[in-house]
Amino acid sequence: MNKETKQCKNCKNEFVIEPDDFAFYEKIDVPPPTWCPGCRSMRRLTWRNERAFYRHTCDLCEKSIISNLDPSMGRKVYCNKCWWSDKWDPMEYGREYDFSRPFFEQFNELASKVPWVNLWGFSNTNADYANYIAYSKNVYLSSSVVSSENIYYSYSVDKSRDVFDTFIADESELVYECVDVGQVHSVMFASRSHQCLSSYFLYDCVNCQNCFMSSNLRNKKYYFRNKLLTKEAYENKMKNIDFTSYCAVAELKEEHTDLIRTALHKFANITNSTDATGDDIEGSKNIHQSFIVKNSENIKYSWRLPGEMKDCYDISGALQSELVYEGVVAANHNYRVRFYSQFRDSKDCSYCVMGKKNTNVFGCVGIQNKQYCILNKQYTKEAYEELIPKVIAHMDEKPYVDKKGREYRYGEFFPTELSPFAYNESVAYEYFPLLKEEAEREGYRWKDTDVKSHKITKNPQELPDRITDVDNSILNETIACEHKGTCSHQCSTAFKIIPEELKFYRRINFPLPRLCPNCRHYQRLKQRNPLKLWHRQCMCDYEVYENTTKHQHHSDGRCPNEFETTYSPERKETVYCEQCYNAEIV
Repeated sequence: MNKETKQCKNCKNEFVIEPDDFAFYEKIDVPPPTWCPGCRSMRRLTWRNERAFYRHTCDLCEKSIISNLDPSMGRKVYCNKCWWSDKWDPMEYGREYDFSRPFFEQFNELASKVPWVNLWGFSNTNADYANYIAYSKNVYLSSSVVSSENIYYSYSVDKSRDVFDTFIADESELVYECVDVGQVHSVMFASRSHQCLSSYFLYDCVNCQNCFMSSNLRNKKYYFRNKLLTKEAYENKMKNIDFTSYCAVAELKEEHTDLIRTALHKFANITNSTDATGDDIEGSKNIHQSFIVKNSENIKYSWRLPGEMKDCYDISGALQSELVYEGVVAANHNYRVRFYSQFRDSKDCSYCVMGKKNTNVFGCVGIQNKQYCILNKQYTKEAYEELIPKVIAHMDEKPYVDKKGREYRYGEFFPTELSPFAYNESVAYEYFPLLKEEAEREGYRWKDTDVKSHKITKNPQELPDRITDVDNSILNETIACEHKGTCSHQCSTAFKIIPEELKFYRRINFPLPRLCPNCRHYQRLKQRNPLKLWHRQCMCDYEVYENTTKHQHHSDGRCPNEFETTYSPERKETVYCEQCYNAEIV
């Protein structure tokens, strides 16, 4: 088919469906989308809550737990152990398909009755206060962590150890306050840096060791504020840097922000990949408009795919899957699975939430090791195959209509208004921020801030400036967050220092934080570019940045190269194409 321009039924902007897109949709038996890629991403992410936790009691064993489900929603919640056990049967909630009512209405009734797992995780040890975690140990107030150990207050961490307050780390150890690092050890306050050792306050550095407050370095040692020193001179300089003081580190953070702003920026972080557009793409092929993708092939409109994904569109968080479409949270080891959340190890399934090891199920919640089920009701193979085409046709004939009049037929992801999470509880709020009035105008539920009952025992200005002056009594204090709930960052207004955290700060000799974990997360999120691309021309013109050499493809004037980048045109950073960037940096 030829490419086709459509108007998004949500935002009303135009978007293009390419011939390759039509081929994919035909391959997995779904109609072309009616929402644009950005609106589809937002809709999926409203079904993912990483940071809003509530106290619950397991409705089966009555143990005290935490969950990402607001108790006011009235849903049953089981602890992880009970939910995965054989002490209950989700098939008991099954029901006949009702052709007089829209599918999504029936699905929502089922999802409201079936118990939900408090937090989503697999094969973990000591990870009761973390969500979307797998094969990890000692994880606390973190999310999207795989095969890692000792991870605290962090997001998107794979195969790493001893990581605190970090946003994206891969194969790393002893890391603090970093954003997008890989294969680093003993690195603090670094951004977009890889294969570095014993360094502080870096931006865009690769294979560097013992470097401080430097940017755009490759294969360097003993660089201090972007100047090469001898080993002895570097060590003497570092003796004068006071990492133990909060005030001193605050000044260094401001200097680091200026360093990043004035550094040279490559249009995209794409390595060892071919035919790729997006950002943070590694070892992949045919990747388009996607972000944080590794060792994958034929991916479009997706995000957070750490490896071995093939032929997938519109996925937000998945691993080792093929032919999956419109999914969010843990699509591990899926094949031909469409429209799902928290669903894994399955084949030929559609419109399912929470489950694993299923084949040929449709519109199910919480089931395991099942086949030929619709709305949690068991059918024979013959009856299932006869009924499914009728259900799909019915979804088109009698669509679900939300409060804003948007219609949802077969081929649409779950409506946002049916999500168990309020808009500002979900990850959509992080990447597609809305004010309360804007969200409610779109028909999305909003969670007003609860009145906190924390008994504050220590204000941030009362904390010792130096970590060396902090004694163990700090573990008994309830510390007020410096933002005091006045920000839009899901501020918890207060926080505590836990023993593992204090031990870590003493180990690296850095001061106590003054913000709660959620506010710290949003501070790091500000350093990340949006999940959006702009078409731009390379800024290299031998004037905007002090080049060190003539570039072969343009010896004077402005570089003619164009690209897709996450840097919007109004931003102040100097953004180069790959050729100009490599000529200067690599």
